[in-house]
Amino acid sequence: MLTILQSAISLGLLWSLMAIGVFYTYRIMNRPDLSVEGTLILGAGTAAYIISNDGNPFLATFLAICVGAAGGFVTGFLSTKLKIPPILSGILTMIASYSVALRIMRSPNIPLLRWTTITVFSPLESTIYATGINNYRQTTVIICAFVIVVVTGVLLYCFAGTEIGSAMRATGNNPQVGKAQGVNTNAMVVLCLMISNGLVGFTGALIAQQQGFADIGMGVGTIVAGLASVIIAEVLFKVRSFWMRLISIVCGSIVYRLIIALVLEMGMEPTDLRLFTAITVAIALTLPTIREKVMDQVKRIGQKGE
Repeated sequence: MLTILQSAISLGLLWSLMAIGVFYTYRIMNRPDLSVEGTLILGAGTAAYIISNDGNPFLATFLAICVGAAGGFVTGFLSTKLKIPPILSGILTMIASYSVALRIMRSPNIPLLRWTTITVFSPLESTIYATGINNYRQTTVIICAFVIVVVTGVLLYCFAGTEIGSAMRATGNNPQVGKAQGVNTNAMVVLCLMISNGLVGFTGALIAQQQGFADIGMGVGTIVAGLASVIIAEVLFKVRSFWMRLISIVCGSIVYRLIIALVLEMGMEPTDLRLFTAITVAIALTLPTIREKVMDQVKRIGQKGE
């Protein structure tokens, strides 16, 4: 059970960056972005290719963020300038991203399992290994991921309080009012998509280094997993403030990974995992409606009793 919990926490922390990216487009800008399935592999492929050729892992991770943000820019450009519907813009970017990723990777799969391979986790891993802690690799990932998530969350929170951050949130709440206040709503949409997909590319780079390979198919189902984390967070933690919502999404990502680990431990076939995720998201989305109907029925029964 301890191993399952450690695995859920490490993966949940890493994937929470992607969930926050999905939250930015899905909740802040009110537009689901399907391009994340492509930008995840762009980030993973970019980082894996550089690291496999003995490049600096920190530089590789930074470039993965930039490539992911570039994918978000393309989606925003298609949507705002060429007036392509948001969902179709995301689909077009997602499709193109696979070809671009194959160009970058030059093969469908890049292993990072050589003993000489250095990742962003390697410096801390050497230190923890020297202390003799059991399961030192999992511990390393948890510590590094926690620090990365905290730093990223603080930066996003500080950005949200700036004039540009406020304008971006205002655009998502009411574009017409934003335009009336002199906000360039198209620029805010593009910026939001760049931040979102930059976080997704960041996640791809970290996941590739954590699992020891990058594969062209690893981005499939990313949007559903991200939505599952966001919806679980909203159902379990009913919070309003921005920083509390960020924390709840991280917790939601960990809960989601824990649920996945438990159902796999109980004997569910890995091939059924995406079906289970889709069902989980569907149930989570319908819970508010079911709760509202139940409360209405209880009120009616109470009124009749009076």
